Amino acid sequence: MRWRGEECRDEMTRGDWHAKWHARWNEKVQGKRRWRRSLRVRLVLMFVLLALVMAAVFMGGMKKSFSTGWAEAAKPMLTDYADRLVAEIGTPPDVARAQALVARLPITIRIVGPKVNWDSNPGGASSPGGWMHDREDVFGGDKWFIRPTADGHRVIFGWSPKLWQLAPRVIGWATLGLLLSCVLLGYAYVSRLLRPLIDIREGAQRFGRGEFTQPIPIRRNDDLGDLAERINTMAEDIQAMLDAKRGLLLALSHELRSPLTRARLNAELLPTTPEGQAERDALLRDLNEMRDLISDLLESERLASPHVALQREPVDLAVLIREIVAEMPGAEHVHLDLAEGLPPHAVDRMRIRLLVRNLLDNALRYSADAPRPPCVSLRAVLDGSSQGAEIEVRDHGPGVEDEQLERLTEPFYRTDGARARATGGVGLGMYLCRLIAEAHGGKLTVRNAQPGLRIVVRLA
Repeated sequence: MRWRGEECRDEMTRGDWHAKWHARWNEKVQGKRRWRRSLRVRLVLMFVLLALVMAAVFMGGMKKSFSTGWAEAAKPMLTDYADRLVAEIGTPPDVARAQALVARLPITIRIVGPKVNWDSNPGGASSPGGWMHDREDVFGGDKWFIRPTADGHRVIFGWSPKLWQLAPRVIGWATLGLLLSCVLLGYAYVSRLLRPLIDIREGAQRFGRGEFTQPIPIRRNDDLGDLAERINTMAEDIQAMLDAKRGLLLALSHELRSPLTRARLNAELLPTTPEGQAERDALLRDLNEMRDLISDLLESERLASPHVALQREPVDLAVLIREIVAEMPGAEHVHLDLAEGLPPHAVDRMRIRLLVRNLLDNALRYSADAPRPPCVSLRAVLDGSSQGAEIEVRDHGPGVEDEQLERLTEPFYRTDGARARATGGVGLGMYLCRLIAEAHGGKLTVRNAQPGLRIVVRLA
């Protein structure tokens, strides 16, 4: 018995590790997809891209404008000014006068000729002022910054490194900061503009879970506000329909109980003759099935109510599970892996008994031809600062398809294949188990164990 429990625990540990790994991976992938599909992000990116395109078009147009019309208009003045500087340097060029001009003006001078070869900025292309020097042989034509002298020299002008040091950097950084501020303001405005869509999405998720108590807030009196109001009206209508359905089921269940009890009593009072024994047993079996169905319907409607009342008391879950296993026929070979020494848990004893019994009954039903019997585990878990409990029931049957796992806890849902109508039940057992777990502040999780099915109930 000990090695069986350890084997069951090892399988459970491996399954939990794989499940947690897949959950983290899916959460990461879904987070990336949500970020890519975010309307806010796409609108802000479109705003930034539009701003960059407009800036590029503006800068290109201004550059083209200055390089054509304005350049042609300013060229005569620049040529005349360059000729005056060449005249001041003298013929042949006087290096001392050129040095004086470089010291006085934010320019560089390069003299090339048969007698004088001098450069005030010998760094060339590696220095901020050498860019004109390297372009003089690339571009043809009369350039205003290349002026000839009467004795065959050429004087080439360029920008001084001091010009770049004296450039207004504060204005550049201020412009960049202003652009970033515009982007942030655009993002804030888009976020505020799309906030009603986020409210509508969160409200639709709540309504999909059956939580109709909190309506979608109406933030603005526009199309989105009108949409939110219409969705709230739809949610109220759905809530009214669900309440009417619940009231009808409760009324029918109560009304059917009395005639069903009388019919069962009359069937039990029938004479037990050999000729009618088979018919009598079949009638009692059908009546018992109808009684169980009505009881499950009543219990499910009570648990589905938002004001469900639990009769909580301290319960030793390990002792309770052993009692249930000992009472159930065919459960003598079930593997038990129950943590010892757990403190009593405040639960509704009758409903936890119903939960464990339903889960174990399902596991036994679908393990008829399995190579191994079911396994029931109990372990302690930490839920924040408080200690909770986790009950797991694992069978080694055929399992179910992955796309059907989420629907197993729906009322009256039954899968095809191995878990068919021939196995009995009407599809309320797993639904009741989920309602009991949620009524205790917990959660019921269903996943394939390959082979079989693993059902984990966490109690807060």
